[in-house]
Amino acid sequence: MASPLSILLSLLFSYSLFFPLSSSASLGPVSLPLHRLSLAPHPEPFQRLAGLANASVLRASRLKNPKSAVHPTRAPLFPHSYGGYSLSLAFGTPPQNIPLLLDTGSQLTWIPCTTSYQCRRCASPANPAGPTAVFLPKSSSSARLIGCRNPKCSWIHSSELLSRCKDCPSTNNSSSSDCPVVCPPYVLIYGSGSTAGVLLSESLSLPGRTATDFAVGCSVYSDRQPAGGIAGFGRGSPSIPAQLGLKRFSYCLISRRFDDDAAESGSVVLDGARDSSADAVSFTPFLKNPSPSASGADLSAFSVYYYVGLRKITVGGKKVKIPSSMLVPGPDGSGGTIVDSGTTFTYMEPAVLEPVAAAFTDRLAGRLNRSTTVERLAGLRPCFALPAAVAAAKKLELPEMVLHFKGGAEMRLPLENYFAFAGESRKTAAVCLTVVSDSGVAGGPAIILGNFQQQNYYMVYDLERERLGFRRQSCIGS
Repeated sequence: MASPLSILLSLLFSYSLFFPLSSSASLGPVSLPLHRLSLAPHPEPFQRLAGLANASVLRASRLKNPKSAVHPTRAPLFPHSYGGYSLSLAFGTPPQNIPLLLDTGSQLTWIPCTTSYQCRRCASPANPAGPTAVFLPKSSSSARLIGCRNPKCSWIHSSELLSRCKDCPSTNNSSSSDCPVVCPPYVLIYGSGSTAGVLLSESLSLPGRTATDFAVGCSVYSDRQPAGGIAGFGRGSPSIPAQLGLKRFSYCLISRRFDDDAAESGSVVLDGARDSSADAVSFTPFLKNPSPSASGADLSAFSVYYYVGLRKITVGGKKVKIPSSMLVPGPDGSGGTIVDSGTTFTYMEPAVLEPVAAAFTDRLAGRLNRSTTVERLAGLRPCFALPAAVAAAKKLELPEMVLHFKGGAEMRLPLENYFAFAGESRKTAAVCLTVVSDSGVAGGPAIILGNFQQQNYYMVYDLERERLGFRRQSCIGS
């Protein structure tokens, strides 16, 4: 079997070089269906929750410190432990459809590429019954490798590399580390794994229009990644919103209840119409991303995120006492809240989760008892043991959790967005708060609002007015 490095090197010389000169035209409204990544049943009742919890913790570790080393064995990951949402995009000429994970926490879009694509311990394909969909550059007349001198190469490599490219003779036909002709291979690190490949210029076909000269990663090797690749909707030049010149985008995530019909779908809309006051969308401004501090710390990785001003959290109508340093992004990049569609369960620093957990425990005192057994098995806390009758009916009244944002916007979470039923027997029946903590990584965002908390919310990223909007609604067929 060929090694990932040999595959990358062969790709570098398989296609002619192309230095793009064109740019993508502005888009009108485009609506695309958005599906949950399917989660296969697991024989152990708690391992599905534990897999999602551990994947969320690892994801948080990467978002908090993007340049740290990945330790995938730090917490166990289970097959099909991605709790994300996918959309299908068509690349190439003629178009080839590839399912991609919607990710507002990263900026480069990459796709499984070539017949030699290898994916170790990858999970949750959009079509579990069939093979992973891969993009075939040799079948596309518009596929071109991006050259080393192309400014887009700087999206994934340092300025030092580009300076070496500029010093190379324009007639050089060979590629070396000292004088590369094409943009060198990339390696992207995520919370649970990584992917590697080369940067292509391609056509991206959308309903009614085609965007040319779109930079996309052609990955030939991945480890612990969603089987279909990732669509980068974060901030930054390589992102889909930036390359397409979007003024706004929105999505609506259908429920992650385990008994939902897998055929149901939500939607993602590119450049939709502005919401009128009658639409009852609440808005909160995006905060300024952390910038290099006086000490010269490199905080460029945090420029990808969408920071929002979470002012307070209330549980059962009472304000939770949270250190102000956790709610406001500091000059060193620590603290603050980001919105991330690629994280499943919301992450909170221990200094945030501990008082939130205590608030639920206090409000439920005398009604429900904490279950340390379930907490250990599910990887979540707090978990509360349920009486048999309540567990059978799966109906329970719990204190309301509300997120209060700058500008007065309030996200009043429905119960299914912050608690999940766990366990099937009378001894283990419980409900658990779907929030994770203890990533072990210092610095970075203190709170990461995940997609489990965003389900059945219409989420609007107004890039023109620099604000986030949301409205609770059913997302089925939206």
